[in-house]
Amino acid sequence: MSSRRDLWYRLRPYLPNPSEVVPEAEGKLVRSVGLTLEAVGLSVSVGRQCVVCSRDGRKVEAEVVGFAGASIFLMPVKRVEGLEPGARVIPLAHSSAMRIGLQTLGRVINGLGQPLDGLGPLQGGEFLDAHPRDINPLKRHPISEPLDVGIRAINALVTVGRGQRMGLFAGSGVGKSVLMGMMTKYTTADVVVVGLVGERGREVKEFIDHILGPEGMQRAVVVASPADDAPLMRLRASQLASRVAEYYRDQGLNVLLLMDSLTRFAQAQREISLAIGEPPATKGYPPSVFAKIPELVERAGNAAEGEGSITAFYTVLTEGDDLQDPIADSARAILDGHIVLSRTLAEEGVYPAIDIEASISRAMPNIVPTEHLQLMQSFKQMLSRYNQNRDLITIGAYSAGSDPLTDQAIEKFPKLRAFIQQGLQESVHMPESMNNLRALLAPVQSKGGSPLAAAHNKTPANKNAST
Repeated sequence: MSSRRDLWYRLRPYLPNPSEVVPEAEGKLVRSVGLTLEAVGLSVSVGRQCVVCSRDGRKVEAEVVGFAGASIFLMPVKRVEGLEPGARVIPLAHSSAMRIGLQTLGRVINGLGQPLDGLGPLQGGEFLDAHPRDINPLKRHPISEPLDVGIRAINALVTVGRGQRMGLFAGSGVGKSVLMGMMTKYTTADVVVVGLVGERGREVKEFIDHILGPEGMQRAVVVASPADDAPLMRLRASQLASRVAEYYRDQGLNVLLLMDSLTRFAQAQREISLAIGEPPATKGYPPSVFAKIPELVERAGNAAEGEGSITAFYTVLTEGDDLQDPIADSARAILDGHIVLSRTLAEEGVYPAIDIEASISRAMPNIVPTEHLQLMQSFKQMLSRYNQNRDLITIGAYSAGSDPLTDQAIEKFPKLRAFIQQGLQESVHMPESMNNLRALLAPVQSKGGSPLAAAHNKTPANKNAST
């Protein structure tokens, strides 16, 4: 160590700008517990990249995630094997940046920006800056126009606006990945960025080959980090997907960002935080997890007027179909709406299994005309009335004529259910979605503006009052 420092002082007068060259000491590895590496002898900041070199030549890239006194805590980016006490820890001058441009479309990369598809190095005219550009919230263009995602139930009943952040809440095996793939293929957005974080390894290949397909991949970038990756790699993949989407938004393009899943992002942050000693809080999640979720989500949205946008869908895995899960509850509070997938509908063979009653788009009242809102409310009212009386209808205890609205709901229910269903290879864009909704509810709407009004006008009490 001293010989290297002496050499630097001897060469200092001959350096082009000595004031900008600062020697950095190497450290050594003194402890490895669980996921955490502990080193001493370093003077580096949190977030700095280092490489740990073992005696047999193995190198492990790691990131500084915390410190305590003279001890520096590092988290490896990949799985650790073969490290021994006293291994050298060398700070990296800079991390490698990935190339990006329109040539990056159609590629699959990992959390470090390295290609996974075997198509050679990434091509592009620019290097991606790892640090996002802050946008003044007062300069963000408000959500003012709908985004066509090619799904009839979403376009007509849970309309999404350009720049909106939506949550896709579902348990395991309910069809959220299939729904994401359909939106990727059929959306009218210019570019699609897909983040597959913490999912099964085989699902990455299946999603690209069978769900996205060649047509969907032509305008998509996939950032993949399966469940067996180190937690830091999964965390980086989530952040890189958002960063890639921000790059294309800065080029003036409309981007659709699909993140599967926000829960795996939170779990990766939980693993890192617990490993460096942060105390657990709600259901084992440390407080930093609930601070990281808004940091990630707020990066999506509209830029200034006339610039691009990021419309984001974040899937939230509801363990045990519990919508009150801490991550689900936190995400629902920060997002601009949520789409809930129902296991009951999936078991009945309804795909996509969207629970229309439990789903809502907070931006919808500002981006659709009044007629559209009335049709959506009529649909929900009829569906809700049928579900309220479903048990009576099933056992035959309901007698026709008892309630006009329930009678209409029973008559329309097969068509309401068929309206939600959509084939995997079928795309239904916004104009067709609205025409289908008008045709479904036209007889009801003509009787009073909504099913409730129509039913109210039919009741004997109203007839007597009018006479």
